[in-house]
Amino acid sequence: MAASTALWASAAAAAPECSGDEVKSAHAIAMHGEAKYAETFPHFDYVNPDAPKGGALRRGALGTFDSFNQFIPKGNAASTGSTETLLTGNEDEPYSLYGLIAERIEWPADRSWVVFTLREIARWHDGRPITADDVVFSFETLTTKGSPQYRFIYRGVAVEKLGERRVKFTFADASNRELPLLLGQLPILPKHYWAGRDFDKTTLEPPLGSGPYRVKRFEAGRFVELERVADYWGHELPVNVGQNNFDLVRTDYFRDDTAIRLALKSGDLDLRLENQAKAWALDYDVPAVAKGWLKKERVEHRQPTGMQAFVLNTRREVFRDPKVREALAYAFDYEWTNKNLFFGEYTRTHSYFSNSDLASRALPEGFEREILERYRGRVPPRVFSEEYRPPSTDGSGWPRDNLRTAFRLLREAGWEVIDNQLVHSETGRPFRFQFLLVSPDFERVVLPMIRNLKRLGIDASARVVDSSQYINRLRSFDFDTLVFVWGQTETPGNEQRVFWSSAAAEQPDSRNFAGVRDPVVDELIEGMIAACTREQLVAWTRALDRVLLWGFYVIPNWHLRSDRVLYWDKYDRPGMPVKSGVNTNLWWYDAERAAALERVIDDLEVESETSAPGDTPGWGWTIAWLAAGLAVLFWLLRRALRPQDPVERR
Repeated sequence: MAASTALWASAAAAAPECSGDEVKSAHAIAMHGEAKYAETFPHFDYVNPDAPKGGALRRGALGTFDSFNQFIPKGNAASTGSTETLLTGNEDEPYSLYGLIAERIEWPADRSWVVFTLREIARWHDGRPITADDVVFSFETLTTKGSPQYRFIYRGVAVEKLGERRVKFTFADASNRELPLLLGQLPILPKHYWAGRDFDKTTLEPPLGSGPYRVKRFEAGRFVELERVADYWGHELPVNVGQNNFDLVRTDYFRDDTAIRLALKSGDLDLRLENQAKAWALDYDVPAVAKGWLKKERVEHRQPTGMQAFVLNTRREVFRDPKVREALAYAFDYEWTNKNLFFGEYTRTHSYFSNSDLASRALPEGFEREILERYRGRVPPRVFSEEYRPPSTDGSGWPRDNLRTAFRLLREAGWEVIDNQLVHSETGRPFRFQFLLVSPDFERVVLPMIRNLKRLGIDASARVVDSSQYINRLRSFDFDTLVFVWGQTETPGNEQRVFWSSAAAEQPDSRNFAGVRDPVVDELIEGMIAACTREQLVAWTRALDRVLLWGFYVIPNWHLRSDRVLYWDKYDRPGMPVKSGVNTNLWWYDAERAAALERVIDDLEVESETSAPGDTPGWGWTIAWLAAGLAVLFWLLRRALRPQDPVERR
């Protein structure tokens, strides 16, 4: 920690905004610099302030739910849409927050404390006012009974009630400049509601909230309907204008994505964000899409795509050696996978902060190099001399040269092949591990890699489990390898402790799935958090990125710079693109489009009923379904008869 503290101190001396006695009082706060919108702004630029209210949006979700308490490390919780925070963000700034429950924020230049003044009009759904007691209760409850992330994020913070509508938070570590914004994102819970209930238990009683939606009805594990609160206290706030436009938002839960796609095409769902390239390319060649009734669009986004990867759990003995972890990356043939399974849709990920200026590139220079020089001898030498790039192939499906490199690294790490099996030369222990999956669709990605691993003598396998078992195993780090996505923001900070810190490696329900335990990483995270200018933040983040990449904790996968969305043509959205891509919170129901769509479908049904059987569209669909069923049956029989070839090339 000493190195990062010294570096931050020297940087802070050159940044006047990091120190001083001035106390600022404002309607908004920015992580760096000033907030974009003045105090009297009417609404965010990217919304439609005249968007009509009404209609419904029906979506599908994979998995199930058994609780509405989303703040504890138990159960599989569904969102109630009713929990609000003191401040809220927007779509056209990297990291600025504006008053929601709070109408005023006060903080000193060194950000050693923050005071929030609550809006007098803020109300719970039962009509009672939101008070400072609720804020104090929320902080104390979440940091003692809530998920471990709250203890990580809010450690060293003390809370004090200053009045019925004023709360002060004081920070033991004044260098953590993000804390005023993080406290602004604290979920606020009703003290009077939880007084007679056990907060640390799962519940299917929808909790009392204050937001624009609340649970209307539900069936455990099957669906949740959220209704717009007609007398929502904050509907006229500038931060809410043009948003929360649907009267009803319904989420239906399914066991697999194929069922969700069928429900969408049949009209039982209204919208889907498609996450599979194969399905995007092949599954939507239907009349509804061809005629424009079911819209199929790519929506560009401008946000970091983070890191999706095969995560190697270094808590397992077999993954302790960095050379072993590096070797395994040579068994993943991304180029073949992208060409044959993904239709060339994706871009290979080279950074934990991909698709942003935070990603490391070329060789370190300037302040970034100055940071890393402090750790020379404690970080891999290649941090200074090479730009990280994951192994690549010619896409032929036979990565011979890569496997030779992998063999060499494994031999250097003490592994050798005996009787076609890779074993440790000292202990004789075979090299064996398992991919833990929650989606059967990912088997087609993992099985070719397993085939390459077997060529190295490694006994690798894959296991698909249900979502509840998967979540519990993640929370307890009970896995060898899995696929995970660490999402990132334009202004990373305290959440990196949950992702990579040594403390998080030992804390169940953290996001340090790789089990990273490196004092250098810990210090780099603290440097990021303490950065008081954008330039400093970029340098610290790139330095952290390099150290993580050269630690070979993951085998990078891929990312997409757009959202793939399908929706029935009864919705509209603002013309200005937003950084998050598809944000249905800004969409609205277009009654005229919906009526036109309904007339078209009704006419089609009438035509179907009055046509001759040979000309009936319904007969055509029946024949198509029978053909598809026979094709699937033939494929299953072929696969059963050829178990040695687990992945079909398409």
